[in-house]
Formats: sequence, C-alpha cells, structure tokens
Amino acid sequence: MKQMRWYLSLSTVLIAVSAVFYLLQVEIFHKEGDTLFYMLQDIAFVPVQVLLVTLFLNQLLTIRERRAKFKKLNMLIGTFYIEVGTGLIKQLSKFSSEISAVQEKMLVMTRWTDKDFAAAQDALRSTDLGIDSRKADLQELKVFLIAKRNFLLSLLANPNLLEHDLFTDLLWAVFHLTEELFVRNSFEGLPKADYDHLSGDIKRAYGQVIVEWLSYMKHLKGDYPYLFSLAVRMNPMDASADPVLK
Repeated sequence: MKQMRWYLSLSTVLIAVSAVFYLLQVEIFHKEGDTLFYMLQDIAFVPVQVLLVTLFLNQLLTIRERRAKFKKLNMLIGTFYIEVGTGLIKQLSKFSSEISAVQEKMLVMTRWTDKDFAAAQDALRSTDLGIDSRKADLQELKVFLIAKRNFLLSLLANPNLLEHDLFTDLLWAVFHLTEELFVRNSFEGLPKADYDHLSGDIKRAYGQVIVEWLSYMKHLKGDYPYLFSLAVRMNPMDASADPVLK
C-alpha cells in the first residue's frame, strides 16, 4: 500500500512539473499552437518508446541477467563436483553391477561436441544401473556423506539454486540418501525390504549425479577449457585417470 502511494505521489509530481514547463513555454513564447503540436508529437511517440524499452531493451537486460545467473549456478555446480560429486560418483559406482556400461558413456573426450554430451546423457538415463545396496560397503558411503553434510546443507540454502531445478533435485536426492544412512546405526542383517529401499535411494542419487556431471563437463568445455582438460584427465569413471599429461 505504501509503495502504491509512493508511485502515485511520484506520478503526480512528474505530471505537475511537465505541466509547469508547458505553461512556462506558452507564457514566454506565446505559441500555444506550436506547444500543442509538439506535445501531441511527443505523446504519439510514447507507444514506440514503450515498445523499444519493454520488448527490446528489457529483453536484452533479461538475457544478460540470465547469463550472469547461469554463470553463478555453474560455479556452485563446479564447487559441488570438486568437493563432493567426483568422490561420490566413485563411491556409488561400487554398488553398480553395470559399471562397464556406465563407464563407456562417461569417458568424455576433448573432441566431444554438444551432440555427444546430449547423446551420452540420453543413453545414461535409459541405462539399467544395476544398483544393489548389498554389493558394497554402506558404512563407508555413510562416513563419506556425513563428512560432506554441512557442505550439502550450505548449497541447499543458496537461493540461486532455485533457478536450476535439475541440480536442486540432485542435491535433495543426495541429501536424502545421506539422511537414510545417518539414521541407521548398523547395516548388518537388515530386512530385504530395507536393502531394496536403500538401493532405490542410491540409484536415484547415482543416476542424477552422473547425468549432471556431463552437463558440468559440457559447461567447462565451452567456458573453461583449461579446467575441462584437467577434469577429463581426472574422470572419476576412468580407472586409468592420471593428471599428468603424456
């Protein structure tokens, strides 16, 4: 309500100032016809000004703002993969019986194009990850995720992530898995239904973290080729990964 009053007051003041200048012009030059002509000419141009400002200038500013937000989001995503993501991919891969099929689609090459990244993501989405929570050490995974819990919470609290639904869903999937593991004191002798439930949570987190990793790699290739080069050499799905250039 106060803001509306402020807008009305400002509008009244501006109109009054404009009227004073028009009256002053008539009083000094005594050319009412010319004043009316130019006033109508100015008013006639207002729709064109609105068109230029709202459709073109505003659109350019929106695009620029989106690019700035996208850059900030990718910085956050990069921080996630540096701090948690690559290690998490290695941890979750231990629970997959189809690891070779996943590796094949994630061995990113420096020559990859946008089409290659998109094709790899589509292939991963349709791949049976073969997740079984009994296949690897759940306690080891729990320790890893609990150590990253505060970092995950800080990312979830970042309002910029509201602009990226897929990555937000990824974080929630990882955080949910963290909580599921945290509330269990032991993983020995759990009922089959509980192991199956944990398998589903691991599958959800794993599927999202590897698909979004490819999006992150695509971003690095386009904007930060020097970081992309290192990320390719340190691919978490490459058993022969080596940072040393050969």
